[in-house]
Amino acid sequence: QVQLVESGGGLVQPGGSLRLSCVVSGISFRLNIMGWYRQAPGKQRELVARISTSGSTTDYADSVRGRFTISRDNALNTVYLQMNNLKPEDTAAYYCNRFPSFSYWGQGTQVTVSS
Repeated sequence: QVQLVESGGGLVQPGGSLRLSCVVSGISFRLNIMGWYRQAPGKQRELVARISTSGSTTDYADSVRGRFTISRDNALNTVYLQMNNLKPEDTAAYYCNRFPSFSYWGQGTQVTVSS
C-alpha cells in the first residue's frame, strides 16, 4: 500500500526559503517519475515540478521555474523540493505523488508565505 509522507512546510516571509521532503513507501520508488503538487484554497491542485527516475531530468511550472528545485534520493525513497525566493502566491498545501499521480494522496504540508 502506497504511503506518501510530506514534511517541511511552515510560515515564511516573502523572499524566504523552505525545503520540503517526502518519504515514499509501498512502491518501487526508483522506477517512478515523482512530482510535487500544490493546492491553494479555492483552486485546483497543480503540478509544480517533476523529476525523472534517475533524477537527471526535471521540469517546472512557469510560476516556479528558477526559484524551486526538485531532487530525489533513491536510496532513501525520498523526494525533495527546495523553494527559494518564496512569494505570497506560493501559499498552498504541497503534496508529493508520482507522475502521473495515484488517486491516493498523503496529508500534505502547508506552506504559508506572509509578512
